[in-house]
Parts: sequence; C-alpha cells; structure tokens
Amino acid sequence: MLIAADKFKGSLTAAQVAERVTAGLRRVVPDLRVEALPVADGGDGTVAAAVAAGFERREVRVAGPLGQQVTAAFALRAGTAVVEMAEASGLQRLPAGVLAPLTASTYGSGELLRAALDAGARTIVFGVGGSATTDGGAGMLSALGARFLDGDGEPVPPGGGGLAGLARADLSGLDPRLRSVDLVLASDVDNPLTGPKGAAAVYGPQKGATPDDADALDAALAHFTKVLEAEAGPRAARYAVSPGAGAAGGVGYGALLLGARFRPGIEVMLDVLGFGPALERASLVITGEGSLDEQTLHGKAPAGVAAVARAAGKAVVAVCGRLALPEERVRLAGIERVYPLTSVEPDVARCLAEAGPILERVAVRVAEDYLR
Repeated sequence: MLIAADKFKGSLTAAQVAERVTAGLRRVVPDLRVEALPVADGGDGTVAAAVAAGFERREVRVAGPLGQQVTAAFALRAGTAVVEMAEASGLQRLPAGVLAPLTASTYGSGELLRAALDAGARTIVFGVGGSATTDGGAGMLSALGARFLDGDGEPVPPGGGGLAGLARADLSGLDPRLRSVDLVLASDVDNPLTGPKGAAAVYGPQKGATPDDADALDAALAHFTKVLEAEAGPRAARYAVSPGAGAAGGVGYGALLLGARFRPGIEVMLDVLGFGPALERASLVITGEGSLDEQTLHGKAPAGVAAVARAAGKAVVAVCGRLALPEERVRLAGIERVYPLTSVEPDVARCLAEAGPILERVAVRVAEDYLR
C-alpha cells in the first residue's frame, strides 16, 4: 500500500494526511504494510514533502515579499536542493489582511536560491506557486546579482509596478555559479508572461490586483521584456512566450533567463522523491488533496500520481476534502474511486475543523472496500 497524497490546504499537511490514512487503514488491517510518500506539485508544501522523504531541512533568513525578514526553508540531499519560492515570496508571508500586487517582490526567492548554491547544490528544483508577487522575477534576479535601473541610474522600486520605470537592465553581475547548476523550473502553470493568459491577467486578481492594477502590471511586464531584450538579446522575448514564463507572477520568466528548464511540477517531484521504486512495491495507491476539482486534472499532484500509477498497471483511489468532479472525469484521470470527507461528514465546516479524525474514518472505508 502506497499513500502518495498532497496536503489538504488549510487543514492537514501531506505528511499528516499520510499519517491519518495509515491509522484508518490499520483499524481494519492492523498489520498492513504501508509506505507513505507525501507529494507536492511545486507549490506551497513542496519543501515539507521533500523533508518527509528524507531531505535535510535548511533554514535561512531572507526578505519576505514586502522586504521584512522571514525565516524560510529549503531542502537538501546529495547535491539536490528543493527550493520553494512561496517560502520566501508566498501569500502566506504577507501580513494578515494585506495584499500588495504592485509592490510585492521575489527578492527573497533569489536569496533562497543563493543559499542553495552556498550549500553546494548542483541541481536545484525551483518549485513555484502560491506567490504574492507579479514582478517577472526581477526581485529574484536582483538578489542573484542583476541590476534594474531607472533613467537616473537608480534601482527601480520593488515589485511589478516599479518595472514601468525601468530604463536599463544589467545581467553581467549574476552569480557565476548559476552557469554550472542544473536549475529546474517546477510548476503546474504553463502560462506565458503577458497577454490575456499571462501572469497579471490570470493570477493578478488572486493577489489583490484590481482590473486597472492587472493592466498596469501586464504593461510593466511587457516593458520589462523589451528592456531585457536589449540586454540579453532575442532569448528574452522568446522566453516571455515560453510555457511556464507566467508562473508565480512571472518568476518563471526570471528562472528561464537563468537557464532553467521547465517541467511540470508533479513530474519533477515524483522523480526527486523516489516515487518510481515505491510504486513498484505497491499493490494499491492512495492519492488525494483538499479539493478534487477541475484544477486537479491540469497538473496537480493527484492527477500526476494517477497517470504514473496507471501506466504501471496499479490501481489508484483518492481521498479529498471536497469532490467537485463527476465520476467519469475522475475515472478518465486514472482514479478508480474517490472518498471525500463529506461522504462520512456532510457538514463542511466540521470537515475543515476536524479533518484528521474524519479522514481516518474515510480510510476505514477504503480498507473495507479494497483490503477485505
């Protein structure tokens, strides 16, 4: 039995999901052999999943999205670092009730990458998602040695809004170690940087951007690209329309400029976490996340787990807090059956407040259906 589930956002970490499912299964089969491999798709919770899989947790003080110092973590094992941009630049790093779509910066994410380099990482998996920012990765690049200057030769203000005043970009000071590291951009988002499907238009509202803010940010990012084209050549324009450029407020674009290769986040994390060998040992795979919905089918962890498991001929079921997909859509994704918390507790508020105990009861049902 292999449990490879993502977090139930706001209720349980991926590791806690595995613990609760294991406890429920063993109520029915006390001596059941269970292997837990908490997973993530590159967004928030990615470092925690790596640590649960045996990576070492490293902590460092970096700038939060508004410049305040925060303690952020990355994971390290055998020369591979897992860096989660949300640890430094995520929405959860903003003060309560504060959104800053025009001024939030990815500077701290660049500091995290630098810390991974300092730790000797030769491969860096850069998981992006859950960001508070729409700065095209300018802050991150600045932390790694780039300079972005206005017409007076002064640094432009932080955040995507400040890029409107950009006159010159200088990438010559970028950390030279970046040229010899394998940087992997891990994301479930393949949007371009700008335009109607770009970072500002699609994801800006989630970060507090009004329609006028989103238009201003999109124009600033387009201007950013033009200035970078003068510095870095045609590749700057090419990267702007590449898959993943618009991820996490355009930090994907900055990563591509650093030489990153884009891969779907769940694919990268399954490789890094050792999912393949664990799958070979499993007879049944249990995956899941808080809400199993349309987004799940577009690169989220359960769909990725199910795709690999189905290709290996393994049966897959899912647990979740809420199911918002018809059964046929679930089956097409390779998941035989879904067990939502609401199937044993119809009160959604209780499901959120008591997710752990209710998930154990759900796991009992899985065991009764598949292990007897």
